[in-house]
Amino acid sequence: MENLLGLLRIHVHRGVNLAIRDVRSSDPYVIVRMGKQKLKTRVVKRNLNPEWNEDLTLSVADPNLPIKLSVYDKDTFTLDDKMGDAEFDIKPFLEAVKMRLENLPSGTIITRVKPSRENCLAEESCIIWANGKVVQNMFLRLRNVERGEVELQLQWVDIPGSRGLHM
Repeated sequence: MENLLGLLRIHVHRGVNLAIRDVRSSDPYVIVRMGKQKLKTRVVKRNLNPEWNEDLTLSVADPNLPIKLSVYDKDTFTLDDKMGDAEFDIKPFLEAVKMRLENLPSGTIITRVKPSRENCLAEESCIIWANGKVVQNMFLRLRNVERGEVELQLQWVDIPGSRGLHM
């Protein structure tokens, strides 16, 4: 843990227009992975537009590792069905955090990340200064599935005594 840079709080807000994996609906949950870490949201029953509103916190030691997100349909008697996956890069976000911006008006856009073939963004993602913190809102388009998006917000948490982002 001596290489810890800090914590990344991922607010898993909601899923939009997710795929049907049961008879008429799905029971979706999200798994977030970074390196060996794996975190999971609760299951929302019978909902293709679930609101998880859950915070998952990852310890960040290597900013080059992508964060992988998978959506699954919870099944009782069989293996849970995959409902798509996405991944995103936290480097642009960490660059914005490293700027150590202070005294900006809340809502100021620091950086915009455009959707591209290399990322899973469904629309432009803005990294903004909000209430004294750098946050990034993103809509991720799920891959390997017919449809669906997941809305997230990233927020950085500095840990006293960690290496921090002063590179």
